[in-house]
Amino acid sequence: ISPVPPYSREQPIFTTRAHVFQIDPSTKKNWVPASKQAVTVSYFYDSTRNSYRIISVDGAKVIINSTITPNMTFTKTSQKFGQWADSRANTVFGLGFPSEQQLTKFAEKFQEVKEAAKLARDRSQEKIETSSNHSQESGRETPSSTRASSVNGTDDEKASHSGPAEAHLKSENDKLKIALAQSSSNVKKWETELQTLRESNARLSTALQESAASIEHWKKQFSACKEENDQLRSKIEELEEQCDEINKEKERNAQLSRRLQELETELQDKELELEELRKQGEIIPQLMSECESVSEQLQAAEKKNKDLEEKVRTLRTEVEESKHRQTNLKTELKNFLDVLDGKIDELHDFRQGLSKLGADN
Repeated sequence: ISPVPPYSREQPIFTTRAHVFQIDPSTKKNWVPASKQAVTVSYFYDSTRNSYRIISVDGAKVIINSTITPNMTFTKTSQKFGQWADSRANTVFGLGFPSEQQLTKFAEKFQEVKEAAKLARDRSQEKIETSSNHSQESGRETPSSTRASSVNGTDDEKASHSGPAEAHLKSENDKLKIALAQSSSNVKKWETELQTLRESNARLSTALQESAASIEHWKKQFSACKEENDQLRSKIEELEEQCDEINKEKERNAQLSRRLQELETELQDKELELEELRKQGEIIPQLMSECESVSEQLQAAEKKNKDLEEKVRTLRTEVEESKHRQTNLKTELKNFLDVLDGKIDELHDFRQGLSKLGADN
């Protein structure tokens, strides 16, 4: 059978993409990748042989060429991984799918193809049994009919029919021999295939047991990895906290560095001021003499200030007296103005009386 089927005879009925693995032939436990990346995996149907195959090709390399038999079983080992054993190829194939939905579709198709292969096998067995029974019945009937004709017939009939009957019997015997040979060969073939299937089932059982042991081993490793992962996470959290403290310490160091630079700048300024003070200290004696003269002038100024203060006091007293006299004058002036206003009112009334008197005269 050619690895890549000619499309005139075999046609793909289902196609998907998956990562292909094969069981390690030495350990029967570990998976060996058969493809570096996801490849096309297809179901093919051969109408002439009434058989089904799973075929996958990676470039020019055939990595899966598995004929499906009714005794095969596709097993889901995880949400995205499935496997089946092929006794003819003496290996176990594994497929890793991108999603659980694709794995489910592939498993459902495997079950459909398996049922179709079982139905095809049952039909072929029925045909073989029917042809074998028909051959045996024809073999039984021919001698009896021959015997009947020989008993009931006359001698002339015996003489006339003996030649064709013998030829017919020979041809029937040849057919029976061929049918028996085919039946015996078919029996041997089915016995061989049954033995192969038994061996395949034994290998599959062993592979399943090893797979179960491998699953337990991987579960333990997964638990150990999970614990190690938790420890690493806690360690990472501790390291992150330490990194935060280190960053805070760096920030404090940067602040201290800036403060140190500021202090160095202030120190330089103070040194400059001290230098100026030293220069000024050299002229202190001259300043002392000038200070003494200034002190004398200050004493004279203080004496003058005292005299001026006495004069100011005198002037303030005179101003107060002047203010008092001015207040009295304002009072007297107001009284005078009030009297004057009264006199003016009297003169105004007197004038009005004179005007009225003149008008009456």
